[in-house]
Amino acid sequence: MEVEEIKLTAKDLLAPPPVMPWREFADWIRMGNSHDIVWGWIRNGYIPSHKVGKHVMVNVALFTRDLLEKEWMA
Repeated sequence: MEVEEIKLTAKDLLAPPPVMPWREFADWIRMGNSHDIVWGWIRNGYIPSHKVGKHVMVNVALFTRDLLEKEWMA
């Protein structure tokens, strides 16, 4: 999937889901063909995630909260 193909609405940006599959997350942050980079971030613990059955879900709510907290500390 090309980055230009991804169509985000205002709703997508203002109210992201609390969790999403890691590949969807990679597309959502517009990593294009660099899904392996996102997988590395997850594997190294940079992005909060949880395994549900055989699926790895990114905790978008926790990730957003952590980023906002870091913003205030800077």
